[in-house]
Amino acid sequence: MFSINLPEYEIKIREREGKPYIFDDLRRKYVALTPEEWVRQHFIHYLTDHKHYPKGLLVNETELRLGEKHMRCDSVLYDKEMHPRMIIEYKAPTIALTQRTFDQISAYNHLLHVDYLVLSNGINHICCRMDYENKTYTFLKEVPDYGELYI
Repeated sequence: MFSINLPEYEIKIREREGKPYIFDDLRRKYVALTPEEWVRQHFIHYLTDHKHYPKGLLVNETELRLGEKHMRCDSVLYDKEMHPRMIIEYKAPTIALTQRTFDQISAYNHLLHVDYLVLSNGINHICCRMDYENKTYTFLKEVPDYGELYI
């Protein structure tokens, strides 16, 4: 599909009614294969296979509500008490990660108050750690291993 900056994994793709679908290990079903979904599936495997994130604590397509407004986080990492700790937002490889993208994930965080925000378009990856006490955030060089998270 697209060449991206994430490790390869054993991809399961099938065709249905002439359209490609990719297997989502977290949702345990085949989902429409879009450029964003290509990035999501590679990033989830990167987290679980290389960064040791437990699959049982990651959720894809988490719905949020703010009054009448419905929003959907691409992926959320929870701690063992099921408190959200990381929001991950994906874009297609052709979409640049901009201030607007960061504003989108920040809006989700207004509701969830997580420790980490992650953006990826499969080529570039941005990770920042929130510091609510000092009302700042720090950009990290890479997404931390699961054991390095403060959760």
